[in-house]
Amino acid sequence: MRVLVQRSGNASVKVDEKIVGKIDSGLVLLVGFTDGDTIEEVKHLAKKCVNLRIFPDENDVMNKSLLDFGGDILSISQFTLYGDAHKGNRPSYINAMKNDLAIPLYDAFNEELRTYGVKVETGIFGADMEVSITNIGPTTIWLEK
Repeated sequence: MRVLVQRSGNASVKVDEKIVGKIDSGLVLLVGFTDGDTIEEVKHLAKKCVNLRIFPDENDVMNKSLLDFGGDILSISQFTLYGDAHKGNRPSYINAMKNDLAIPLYDAFNEELRTYGVKVETGIFGADMEVSITNIGPTTIWLEK
């Protein structure tokens, strides 16, 4: 499981020109799964995301988590996180988990985030999405389990 975390001032996701998810501030999580991922990894990375200390404290030091700072999450499924371009210029996505297995894990990940009292907006799994992100910092963290 991979999660690319971005601290965001605002973000939204459109499908067919319609906004299906939007946050004003918080985290944008780009989420991908590979074969062998389990609910234990989902729980671990959900906890890591909400507790990641990348928000400024009163001294403008990145020392607060989303739970301390406040804000929402925009969670986007992204199988391309498992793209492999080692052999040529066209990435292979063979390492990305198949949809029928990934969808339940993605849903469980979002539900686990909500157990922390965080509002979670999402895109639509498997859809062609247009994601707009205002990355603050810029702050981008790669998490993998």
